[in-house]
Amino acid sequence: MVIEVHRDWSPHGADRFYNLVRAGYYDEARFFRVMQGRWAQAGINGDPKISNVWRERTIPDDSRRESNVRGTIAYAFAVPNGRTTQVFINYGDNASLDSQGFAPFGKVITGMNVVEKLYAGYGDGPPSGKGPAQNLIQSQGNAYLEKDFPKLDFVKKATIEQ
Repeated sequence: MVIEVHRDWSPHGADRFYNLVRAGYYDEARFFRVMQGRWAQAGINGDPKISNVWRERTIPDDSRRESNVRGTIAYAFAVPNGRTTQVFINYGDNASLDSQGFAPFGKVITGMNVVEKLYAGYGDGPPSGKGPAQNLIQSQGNAYLEKDFPKLDFVKKATIEQ
């Protein structure tokens, strides 16, 4: 897939994504939370030593300039100014996320058909579902995911095209 990043949509988000891709952070990262009709989420590095370095390195919120519509990508977060590395791609119109501050920083321009085929059989993680637990991804990395959730799809390599 190819994602087009728009710095004018979300400057802090676009800059963080650029730097993480450039550093190889997303290489081998699993799509661990794929919710049919909603989103596909990834962004925890498979090596716990690397993911833990970034876990507390938050970026400030950006004002939302675009809506969370099909193909847009935004950062996942739980608290204001709490964005770190986890991103999600919207499968459809998730405009309900707009008022919650989820600010898209880019969109899939080719390969949405690939996104639609990501394995969604595990569902949400605890406590809502039986999918991967984010705390175990953080502490055990891809070893945990490969053992307990072997069907997860992943980013082989993320690169920057000029």
